[in-house]
Amino acid sequence: MRAQGFIVFSLIAAVWTARADEKLPVLKAGSEVYSNVTVTTVTATDIYFTYAGGMANVKLNQLDPALQEHFHYNPVKAGEVEQKQAAANTQYRIQAINQPAPRPPADESVAQPASAAQTSELSRNTALSTALNQARSENKMVLLDFTGSDWCGWCIKFDKDVLSTDKFASYAKSKLVLVTLDFPSHKEQDAALKHANQEIKKRFGVNGFPTFVLLNSAGRELGRQTGYLKGGPDAFIAELDGFGR
Repeated sequence: MRAQGFIVFSLIAAVWTARADEKLPVLKAGSEVYSNVTVTTVTATDIYFTYAGGMANVKLNQLDPALQEHFHYNPVKAGEVEQKQAAANTQYRIQAINQPAPRPPADESVAQPASAAQTSELSRNTALSTALNQARSENKMVLLDFTGSDWCGWCIKFDKDVLSTDKFASYAKSKLVLVTLDFPSHKEQDAALKHANQEIKKRFGVNGFPTFVLLNSAGRELGRQTGYLKGGPDAFIAELDGFGR
């Protein structure tokens, strides 16, 4: 999963064209409206920006024609980039399938414990109801991770800089039940899962990615982080601890 994110991120980065600090009082994308927008990056397919509610990005093809022209949207070029992204994802899946299984330890009678990162990875797709039950039984909190794993540059960067680190994995293992709510553009997703994720997104009023919502074991929101947070795992852990007090 990590390698897949890096492949997509590198393809996106290759076509970034900056319009640094361009400000828009309002940006409308489909049914979503963002206020106090500052554009940070424009790619062949997306516009990335900060706004009054945090950080977000939207597809250029969701903007009105005047803004598409302003940001030099080219449907042909966008289609080519998306095809490359899809091809990269497919290649990764093929490599993952064909990757040899890891060799067992020399002494197979001695069980090898999973690393903190591996444990975190295995627990990141838990259903919300199951996660809340687990949190109650283990005296933990629930962290909802709303992400676009195969298109959202900020999500991919935060995953690399924070969520994939051993320090955060160790913290999460002791204090959190992680629930990943993914909204991919290219990866196939079961229709029931897609519907369930949309319902939870609507329930918590999430309109930008990444968004992290911390819940207590009763399901009450303790706090949220919208967009990319600088400072690595230390800053994010400190913020979560502050929410949980």
